[in-house]
Amino acid sequence: MRIVVIGAGIVGLASAHFLRAEGVRDIVVVDAASGPGQGTSYANGALLHPSAVEPWNSPGILGYLIRHLGREDAAVLLRARALPSLVFWGLRFLRESSPARFRANAMANTALAMDSMQCLRDMGADAWDFNHTRKGSLTVLRDARALDESANWAATLSQAGVRHRVLDRAGLLAVEPALAPIAGELAGAIHNLDDETGDCHRFCVALAASLASAGVQLRWNTRVERIDADRGRVRGVHLAGGVRIDADEVVLAAGPHSVALAAAVGLRLPIRPAKGYSLTYTLDSDAPGPSHPVIDRALHVALTPLGEGGTRRLRVAGTAEFCGHDLRIAQGRVNHLAGLATRLYPEVLRRPAVEAPRVWAGLRPVCADGRPLIGATRIGGLWLNTGHGHLGWTVGPGSGRLLALQMKQQLPSEVNAEAFSPARFGL
Repeated sequence: MRIVVIGAGIVGLASAHFLRAEGVRDIVVVDAASGPGQGTSYANGALLHPSAVEPWNSPGILGYLIRHLGREDAAVLLRARALPSLVFWGLRFLRESSPARFRANAMANTALAMDSMQCLRDMGADAWDFNHTRKGSLTVLRDARALDESANWAATLSQAGVRHRVLDRAGLLAVEPALAPIAGELAGAIHNLDDETGDCHRFCVALAASLASAGVQLRWNTRVERIDADRGRVRGVHLAGGVRIDADEVVLAAGPHSVALAAAVGLRLPIRPAKGYSLTYTLDSDAPGPSHPVIDRALHVALTPLGEGGTRRLRVAGTAEFCGHDLRIAQGRVNHLAGLATRLYPEVLRRPAVEAPRVWAGLRPVCADGRPLIGATRIGGLWLNTGHGHLGWTVGPGSGRLLALQMKQQLPSEVNAEAFSPARFGL
């Protein structure tokens, strides 16, 4: 049996890995890029965060979007040109923002994320070089009320096994002294003990090499034009240039590009692209710097240190911009993100040796209810593993395992597969 996996980001590669682990011998991974992890996985926030996998459509999101429409400093920004494509998707997005639905979606994602952290180790990640650390993350809060609210939410997540401890200001500075210059602005933090860090692109490169050595075919610079389906069942994929690959089953894990490929076989995926930005600073090797990733909920930004010594970097990520498939860099968004980073680490980022950061933007595939689509479709042999939004790095390994088990007609005990089934959208 041959399985074709479309997409070589973290989700597609993890799918191939666990299919191989389940005994599938003939696997072909195809991607339009020249190598692994060059799309949404390339320069994301570098944070594996089971502590923060709630969807973006939290209660009150509609009011926020209206108040911040068109503002370059908005955490979630709607561009007017994208509004027509968001109408029907947006109705479901808003429907899922009720407190009960939001909580249910968040808890489903949390279970998948916790399983994914174990999957990361099962894949052999401990032997790979991808700037991996297990120090947890710090969610910093700026007033006592916000600290109490975050502590209550962390206690809710503890029901799914997510460990944490609440730190006052002194405790926060003991863990992360680099925040001392802005200590007066902070009330404390939640230390999320199960969060980890790692460069997702480097991980994808190592994983692709492992797959190649295991006999998985990896085809780069290979664009899929359409999925071939006949009489309600997939038969293969057609590539640019007229080449066809026969397949018994196809896994669609192409992130935001999954929508067009699925539409050609009659499936309307409830996914829209949201552009996210990241800045990567190279830090002075002998200067003090942060040792833990920091998430500032008030500023809607995450800062993650990567590497050591002369290769130290600081990855700054944040914001979501609904603008269709437009990957152009909006300088206003970059300036805003850089300003937030400097506000948190003024003495680190204002040093003369720190050069301008490398800027990157990628499209996150956001599913309307905030949960990814993982499982079978009504097209025989066509499987989905897409729609992960900002969670791909955190839940990608677990998503790959969950899909592989379903394809081999097994059900995991750790994760409720129905919570992620494409059938919930009639797919």
